[in-house]
Amino acid sequence: MGVLNVTPDSFSDGGCYITVDAAIGQALAMAAAGAAIIDVGAESTRPGSEPVPPEEQLRRSLEVIRSLRAALPAHVTISIDTRSVAVARAALTAGAGMLNDISAGAEAGMLQLAAEHGVPICLMHMQGTPQTMQEAPHYVDVVAEVLAALRERVTAAVMAGVPRAHCLIDPGIGFGKTRVHNLALLAALPLFVAEGCPVLLGTSRKRFMGAICQETDPGQLLGATCATTALGTAAGVKVFRVHDVQANRQAAEVAFAIAQAGDAPPAHPVIPACAGMTMYPSVPGRGLE
Repeated sequence: MGVLNVTPDSFSDGGCYITVDAAIGQALAMAAAGAAIIDVGAESTRPGSEPVPPEEQLRRSLEVIRSLRAALPAHVTISIDTRSVAVARAALTAGAGMLNDISAGAEAGMLQLAAEHGVPICLMHMQGTPQTMQEAPHYVDVVAEVLAALRERVTAAVMAGVPRAHCLIDPGIGFGKTRVHNLALLAALPLFVAEGCPVLLGTSRKRFMGAICQETDPGQLLGATCATTALGTAAGVKVFRVHDVQANRQAAEVAFAIAQAGDAPPAHPVIPACAGMTMYPSVPGRGLE
């Protein structure tokens, strides 16, 4: 999943793709590098960010989505990264085929919208809101609590009519978590995979890795991001939300080949229920137990 932020203030690429031409160029480049999904975001959710009204999100994203649907190969899915039902509905009409909601469908009608349109929805865990989430986040048992919260949201989605196969879960790395919390969740990825829903992992360029590597520039965290992609692949994660598609795809392919113990390179099967999303199958007994 390639990240396409059409925002002026995202943490690592804000302002880079705010014109339609720039956005299309970046999306085409990511698709050529192997992205099966392009995730369009019109609201920065970096720590401390303020909400962006739906009208402004639509102004930033709608023409981009229409143009992308015309320009991208049919097998590439467009995802809309939003908490707003109004934005999600308009994006689906414009050509999006997936919802990515950091609030896990908190706004009334979001889960029903996914069900009505028959599209996958990613349900992410976040403690608090983007404005407050990094103000001393606290858990008694971060892995157990995040798993329980995601189970509840999957149940809510299924009750709203979303097939379980259409429910992706995301532990929400960096969203209301300390560095210790993030590392614990990464170490526990096999437990999330065991839930039976496709797992989406978003670590790309995040600051907790910079703290480990003593690197303050998010753009210099490609190696760190690839390390988490390789780890996630070995654990059975299916979708990786990244800024740098080619390098992370290579990391996933090599990690999967190693997990297969020298078998032929993977064929990258696409699960029909989530058409357009390249899924790396998990390898029983080869996880990170």
